[in-house]
Amino acid sequence: MKFADTRPYADPEKAARKIMEIANGLEPYMDHRLLIERLNEPMLFEFKATPAEWKAGLDLAIERGWLVLHESGTYAKFTQAGKDLFA
Repeated sequence: MKFADTRPYADPEKAARKIMEIANGLEPYMDHRLLIERLNEPMLFEFKATPAEWKAGLDLAIERGWLVLHESGTYAKFTQAGKDLFA
């Protein structure tokens, strides 16, 4: 018997791809920066991901080389591999 639905972003792969989709739709800020709050707001509130799902997706996107996170943690930038996902 199943009591709860599976969470759509429990799979880090799906969460990472959704983050990349959101990032692709954003207008870059100064010097092609993608502000983290502009990425996490829709992921957490519109798509109802948990903070752990958001973090796992972001970590996977960085690990795959799609995004580079600035050391301050306030913004990310697309890498060429990340741009190629939408080419």
